[in-house]
Parts: sequence; structure tokens; C-alpha cells
Amino acid sequence: MAYTATSDAQKTALLNQHKEKHFTAGEVVRDIIIGVSDGLTVPFALAAGLSGANASSSIILTAGIAEVAAGAISMGLGGYLAAKSEADHYARELKREQEEIIAVPDTEAAEVAEILAQYGIEPHEYTPVVNALRRRPQAWLDFMMKFELGLEKPDPRRALQSAFTIAIAYIIGGLVPLFPYMFISVAREAVIASVIVTLIALLIFGYAKGYFTGSKPIQSALQTALIGALASAAAFGMAKVVQG
Repeated sequence: MAYTATSDAQKTALLNQHKEKHFTAGEVVRDIIIGVSDGLTVPFALAAGLSGANASSSIILTAGIAEVAAGAISMGLGGYLAAKSEADHYARELKREQEEIIAVPDTEAAEVAEILAQYGIEPHEYTPVVNALRRRPQAWLDFMMKFELGLEKPDPRRALQSAFTIAIAYIIGGLVPLFPYMFISVAREAVIASVIVTLIALLIFGYAKGYFTGSKPIQSALQTALIGALASAAAFGMAKVVQG
């Protein structure tokens, strides 16, 4: 059924008839996944390794908290720099594309036509679109950034949000395996409780990660728990080998 031009009121009515429910918080979820996954795994492996070296619960807790603090700062800074680099890259490409539209407009218009042709649109169909974009420089620039370069305009607050989200997620994840050491003074007993608590947390986190990212939640839960278990077992075994 062909689409026909409609009034603003008719378009609004049509759009209101069907509300699309898409998951749009992908960047935030990605930051949470990065922070929590590392937060659960690294301090967990550290605590297990120190337990294998027969360190006391107080030493393990002190070292674990220090690692969580340092890890949160490091991970948050990494998230900030990554988001800042994306924003800087977008700004450079935006300036370059803007200059090209002014310097070689016919070439840029031909690129618009080529992009539209890739979608199976015929010349007599895309020519009015190309001409319409040429009359609207800002829309033309936005079109080229999105469809030629595949770049979305980054949120100017993205860098700080990413740093804060990753750091907080790392702290939350990192405190989970250390929790038993706060209440159990004997490290050999605390490490067992830490393993149980952390594996449960990894399973829950893995399931949630799979659910929000569109993969199989149960498979994601098992994979996440397996990775955490292997990391802690390797650290524990290495400590025993070095000690013995």
C-alpha cells in the first residue's frame, strides 16, 4: 500500500495508533555490563588468590577494597576517555563533511544519490530528495554523517555519564565477593561463602545481561558464571603453587 502525503494531524494520529517499544538505553547498559562484570570477576579472583595464600580475612578485605577503589577509578577513566574520543572523532568528521559540502557540493550530492540507490531507489525517485537536501544544508550534513559515515551525534554529557556509570557499577560488583570477609574472620570459611555469593551474583547478572542484550539469558548466565569461576580458580591455584 503506497504512502500518501498527509497533514500533520493525520500523521500524528497514525503514529499514535502504533507505539513502538524499542530498547534505547544501549550505551548505559553497556557501561553497566562492563563495570559489573569486571567488578565481580577481578576482586573475586583477587580474594580467592589471597585466600589460597592463607592470608587473613582482614588483609584480604583491605586489599580487596583497595583494588575496588583503584579499579573503579581506572575503569571510569577508561570509559570517559573512550566516550571523549568518540565525541572528538565525530566533531572532526562533522567539520570535514561540512567543508566538503561547501567546497564540492556536486560530489556530495552524487554521494547522496549513490546512498539512496543502494536501497533500490530509482533516479527519478531520489532526485527530488537530493535536491531537497541541497536546499537544507543542516539536514544534508546530518544525512551524510548518519548514512555515509554511519556516525550518530554523541550526547555531550556522555563522557561523564559513562565514567560515573562504569565506576559505580564496578564498585557494586566488586563489593559482592568481599562481603563475606566483612563478617567471617576465618579466610578459609569466608572464601567458600564468597564463592557461593559471587557465583549466584554472576548467574543473576549474566541472566540480566542476556535479557537486555537480546541473547539467550540462561546461556549468558552460565557463561558469565563459568568465566568468573575459572578466573577465581586460576588465582587460587596460582597462589597455592607459588606458596608451595
